[in-house]
Amino acid sequence: MDLDAIPDFLSEQRDQAPADVQHFYLTFEDLWERKLWHELTNSLVDLFRSPESSSQRLPVYNNFILSFADKINQLKLVWLGLQASTQCKDDQDRLKFLSTLAKKVDKPKSQDAYVYAITEVASVKLRLDDAEGARKDLDRAEKLLDNFDSVETIVHASFYRVNADYYQAKAEFASYYKNALLYLACVEIADMTSKEQETRAYNLSIAALVSDSIYNFGELLLHPILNALQPPHPHSWLRDLLFAFNRGDLAAFDRLSNNLNKDPLLESYKMFLYQKISLAALTELVFRRPPHDRAMTFQTISQETKVKPDEIEHLIMKALSLGLLRGKIDQVAEVAKINWVQPKVLERSQIEGMRVRLKEWDNNVNELGHWIEGVGKDVWAA
Repeated sequence: MDLDAIPDFLSEQRDQAPADVQHFYLTFEDLWERKLWHELTNSLVDLFRSPESSSQRLPVYNNFILSFADKINQLKLVWLGLQASTQCKDDQDRLKFLSTLAKKVDKPKSQDAYVYAITEVASVKLRLDDAEGARKDLDRAEKLLDNFDSVETIVHASFYRVNADYYQAKAEFASYYKNALLYLACVEIADMTSKEQETRAYNLSIAALVSDSIYNFGELLLHPILNALQPPHPHSWLRDLLFAFNRGDLAAFDRLSNNLNKDPLLESYKMFLYQKISLAALTELVFRRPPHDRAMTFQTISQETKVKPDEIEHLIMKALSLGLLRGKIDQVAEVAKINWVQPKVLERSQIEGMRVRLKEWDNNVNELGHWIEGVGKDVWAA
């Protein structure tokens, strides 16, 4: 736009704007004339954060912001462009808009803004079913991120969110789980809507359960995002199921398994989930026993875990191969000798079990001390 026409444009926009945001346009004109770009950028951010500005963001961006785009913080320019892009008529139009924005900030001094822009371009490509194009953009963004000494949290948050969306679309559950948790580490839960929290908690829970490489849910169980699924939420059973897996509770799994048909993916993984919680029951059994009492017969394992006797040997071998346990199996005697179990997050009942074992250990040490003192009286006297 011709610079001489900008005052008239701002005046028109002020007249069209709701009364609550009209004052912004007077501020814009004053700051623009005085070339106070930093203050002007912050005022624009305040306007764009207002829901009442939604219908004016795109014309303000195209006719006003672009006239001084090179003079302001490029990360904030991308943010303003992203807000303006919500007015685009469809994703094809939005892709063209954001691709142009990405090219604009692709400069040596604004590579962080470029990463921010191309990850959002990748997000639009995912919605347009162009997974291959999205992956190329994400790989390029990741390569650039690896070379930064530091970068704004908003850039990392954008990358991890879109990367998680990509892996979810490709049904790569472990990678989705990892990137979704990294995304949550970059944002404030309070800044997410209730719906966003519920959706993220639900998808993370599903990924944790059906992944064939995630057997420790500790980071998720401790994360406040799971509070979004607390009762009376209709999917509170999913949260309960995660905790049942954590403590290897087959009885609770049987009780909650009636809910699996509420999610087609969980229903299709029903047999796998039974195998997974059987592994959790085995590791919990080993964890509850003191280190000197971890040589167990297959029959004992079957009785305490409620796993069928003919499945025990395969179950132990699976746990050993996954690194959940360390030890060896005596197939002739049908005895498993375990010397290590993978650490995990403990619930209150499990912590209480540890307290009892520590108390027993303390008593044993005291008894040993008294015995040594009694047997070695002459030695101590000498």
